[in-house]
Amino acid sequence: HVQLVESGGGTAQPGRSLRLSCAASGNTYSLNCLGWFRQTPGKEREGVATISTDTYSTYSSEAVKGRFTISRDNTRKMVYLQMDSPEPEDTAMYYCAANFPICALHGNPDYRYWGQGTQVTVS
Repeated sequence: HVQLVESGGGTAQPGRSLRLSCAASGNTYSLNCLGWFRQTPGKEREGVATISTDTYSTYSSEAVKGRFTISRDNTRKMVYLQMDSPEPEDTAMYYCAANFPICALHGNPDYRYWGQGTQVTVS
């Protein structure tokens, strides 16, 4: 089993950077994909970015491309989301997720493990 705990959420002014962190613990050796997703009330969960744990390949949604960057530290079992130039439209609950073998971003994928989420408000 894998546990994921997010941190770093809060309130930010538009344009002020924010960094989310996700700490993974448990049997992480089998994972090959880490991702960030977000959701606002009444809307479907949306993929933000994913990163492969073996190839380092990253994918970002069109909504955040060029502004948000996903990265990971395998040694510390951490995954990060650097949010630069956030906009009010980025306000959402952000979730860290982990999966194997599929590393999908779109289509509301059913990842095996999810964190509890951290709220980000941009205003």
